[in-house]
Amino acid sequence: MIYDSPMIAVIGLGYVGLPLAVEFGKARPVVGFDINQARIAELDSGKDSTLEVSSNELANAKQLRFSCDLADLKSCDIFIVTVPTPVDQANRPDMTPLVKASQTVGQSLKAGAIVIYESTVYPGATEEVCVPVLEKFSGMKFNQDFFCGYSPERINPGDKVNTLTTIKKITSGSTPEVAKVVDDLYRSIIKAGTWQASSIKVAEAAKVIENSQRDLNIAFVNELSVIFERMGIDTLEVLEAAGSKWNFLPFRPGMVGGHCIGVDPYYLTHKAEELGYHPQVILAGRRINDDMARYAARGIIKRMLQGGIDVARSTVGVLGVTFKENCPDIRNSKVADLVRELEAWNAKVVVMDPWADAAEVKHEYGIELGQISANQKVDALVVAVGHHQFRDLSTNDLKSYCHWEHTPVFGDLKCLYDRHALTSNGFNVFRL
Repeated sequence: MIYDSPMIAVIGLGYVGLPLAVEFGKARPVVGFDINQARIAELDSGKDSTLEVSSNELANAKQLRFSCDLADLKSCDIFIVTVPTPVDQANRPDMTPLVKASQTVGQSLKAGAIVIYESTVYPGATEEVCVPVLEKFSGMKFNQDFFCGYSPERINPGDKVNTLTTIKKITSGSTPEVAKVVDDLYRSIIKAGTWQASSIKVAEAAKVIENSQRDLNIAFVNELSVIFERMGIDTLEVLEAAGSKWNFLPFRPGMVGGHCIGVDPYYLTHKAEELGYHPQVILAGRRINDDMARYAARGIIKRMLQGGIDVARSTVGVLGVTFKENCPDIRNSKVADLVRELEAWNAKVVVMDPWADAAEVKHEYGIELGQISANQKVDALVVAVGHHQFRDLSTNDLKSYCHWEHTPVFGDLKCLYDRHALTSNGFNVFRL
């Protein structure tokens, strides 16, 4: 079970798996495995389209090799699974990627192997869902022939300060001995140290509540935004005033997308409902956050109508489509919901994003990326993502993008600009 120099396989080379494989690959042999052949070819060429790992970092991982060949997994001793855990259209957990990854690993297990999962799941999922698959496809017995661990990912896409090695890592194992092996393994690369949980289920629960807590805090300020809009009060001014107290939490309203915060709470609520409890607070927060894109779109449309703009003959420019700033990640982007709602009012919508891959946006959301400029003017301009390219725009830049036959509406959904400066320059401003 314990190897002096184990061969590690990292299954899934996305935002989570690649940084992990690179860090381990600096000091020990690692197989970075992904079923996407184009992804393997890209990484072999020294490039990472997620921008999480630089070409220099890839080159420095001397003991890392990439593969989509199952045969290359046969020599591995420790398997780390980092595939996504999405939800379906009914917001039910979709365990398909995790089950398929477990099938792949199960076919490659040898006696004494350890399988560590990093994917966010509900408490109990590793042992209830993944372990039976591993047993079936390996023909071996859990905690006798092979073992498991759970160490939830804490990757923050696009963040170059809080990176893999600088964030404390939760670890756990299916036996006390395995828990120590898993903890020692991660401790060898995580500068911030580790937190060894008492069980896999505790580690799973800790991860899922991290994002649920953040989701609820954002839902609270989103609801405040809706209330203060009706009162004619600027939400940001209220939050800044309240923030003068030392223990006031600095959350901001916004559209909650991405692969974690907008998804993970549904894993916890799913398990709770299976156990006969209907979560109220968590689901209430989810409803509020899931509705914010539609709320923002309707707030912008309302101001356009009030300003005499013929919405059906108008063009609305949207700056940004990724789920967060300075990052190419478009997973679960709520900007797509914003665009669909604007289009439902028959407005023509032009979306521009210097960070997003146009082909990926087209494939995932059916949205064609375009250009907004002084030569491609719009009737309303919505800044949906806080990329630095948009933060650097002056009021005059923003004005040059708009038609002025009617007062243009400016949707500052990220509160990037001085509201009073925008208003004094003629914009009809909406922000969350």
